[in-house]
Amino acid sequence: MTSGGRRGDDDEGSSPVEFVLVGALLTILTLAILQLGLSVYVRNVVHDAAVEGAYHAALADTSLADGAERTRQIITRTVGAEYANTITARETGTLGLAAIEVHVVTTLPLVGLFGAPNALEVVAHAPAESFD
Repeated sequence: MTSGGRRGDDDEGSSPVEFVLVGALLTILTLAILQLGLSVYVRNVVHDAAVEGAYHAALADTSLADGAERTRQIITRTVGAEYANTITARETGTLGLAAIEVHVVTTLPLVGLFGAPNALEVVAHAPAESFD
């Protein structure tokens, strides 16, 4: 009891409650930042793999299938085979020049590596080489 005989005027025992509430909030914030970092990492890996695949397919002595397979190998080796599902390569005429386009549609990680399927789409281009 307090000196005035009223209850609830003191804040005795509030420190453990504050610690739990603030600790939970900071933990959730930290996990959200880590998840954002993981999502950005997966996006960068998929984009770099698409660029590498496009440049590989653009070589004069390789095919479009070689570029798509190169992209698939890099993604599989780096973040896992479940992220290398839909990969296509095609010839395109970007800005009037012959070019190769590699298009990757994959999962966007939302909770750990689990996420929304087909939510991340990446396209990369490379100028096509020739023996001419």
